[in-house]
Amino acid sequence: SYSESAKWYTKAAEQGHAEAQYHLGLCYEYGTGVEQSYTQAVKWYQKSAEQGSKYAQNNLGVCYEKGLGVEQSYTQAVEWYRKAAEQDNSYAQNNLGVCYVKGLGVEQSYTEAAKWYLRSAKNGRDWAQNNVAWCYKHGKGVEQSDSLAYKWYRRAAFNGISEAQFELAWCYVKGLGVEQSYSEAARWYRMAAEQGHASAQCNLGVRYAKGQGVEQSDSLALKWYRSAAESGNRVAQSNLARFYCKGRGVEASCAEAVEWYLKSAEQGYDVAQYHLASHYAHGNGVLQSYTEAFKWWKKAAEQGHTASQFHVGVYYMLGHGVEQSLSEGIRWITISAEKDYPSALYWLGICYRNSKGVEQSYTQAAKWFRKAAEKGVAPAQNDLGVCYAKGQGVEKSMTEAAKWWKLAAEQGN
Repeated sequence: SYSESAKWYTKAAEQGHAEAQYHLGLCYEYGTGVEQSYTQAVKWYQKSAEQGSKYAQNNLGVCYEKGLGVEQSYTQAVEWYRKAAEQDNSYAQNNLGVCYVKGLGVEQSYTEAAKWYLRSAKNGRDWAQNNVAWCYKHGKGVEQSDSLAYKWYRRAAFNGISEAQFELAWCYVKGLGVEQSYSEAARWYRMAAEQGHASAQCNLGVRYAKGQGVEQSDSLALKWYRSAAESGNRVAQSNLARFYCKGRGVEASCAEAVEWYLKSAEQGYDVAQYHLASHYAHGNGVLQSYTEAFKWWKKAAEQGHTASQFHVGVYYMLGHGVEQSLSEGIRWITISAEKDYPSALYWLGICYRNSKGVEQSYTQAAKWFRKAAEKGVAPAQNDLGVCYAKGQGVEKSMTEAAKWWKLAAEQGN
């Protein structure tokens, strides 16, 4: 009987029994055998903590950190965490590490955080094992080490921490601290996914989509993408949209694709923003709108999405969905071209040849045509051939002209 337990804990606690005071605090915190009350929980934790109970000290720290039954205070939280941690309480050691990482109630210090995480991890605390692995992965407070990150992620993963299972899978995907293995990656992604870890569900979907470490299956890829997407994972939402667009594992539907791209795009995922813009540009699954297309390409472009930067440039040049501005068009196309985006390279060549937003220059035109041609852009290969045939921006050479025309022709130009 919970109420009987609470009754006897109360009798002992009122006589100053530290362990009974701690357990009575638990009863009040969770409403076990008594009416739930954080204020009463803090009262009894405090009495027990002042008598040196490391468990009560940790729980009192949690109450101060979260403002449960007491005025919120990170300083007080750290004080009680430290008292418990110095008595080797693994929960408090991990909690103190978190405070040092975030600079809560204490000066931020990755070195101190790693120290306390490691002490907690060695005491078997699962989340501390995950946290010390994070320190080794990113070189925070310790020397960066893929092998030690792998070691601690593995321990935490075996203890059932889904985040560690997800990170361990990534170690196997990339061969970080362990021999690369897609099958092991899929195994650990599945474990995390079955615990509801959305990113693991998404990545397990990727493994099924590509047949990496598992037998290729569009239907299973779709299943895991959907699970993650419905949990709000923006990458999974974009991947699910792609499956609807292509009809992979599901009946093709541009309208459904747009719906999922929009969910992802609104969360700031540049890939989804790019594809959503493309649907608006061509009216696939949504009413055609240059304005909406430009809006979403611009959002992606501002995040550095190369293809979107090119399309923003083109729309500025043409005045589609935005007031025409040749200078802005050239600026965005150049940004994309400098990252070797093939279409941007070709467009920049056209702009220099035809004096669109830049001073006319056959030399510059030939330069950009060549860059695009070398990346296999057939129209650029044809136009570079024309440059050689006419001696525009390059030394005239029918041999070179024929060479580039032949390459363009072989692509059907």
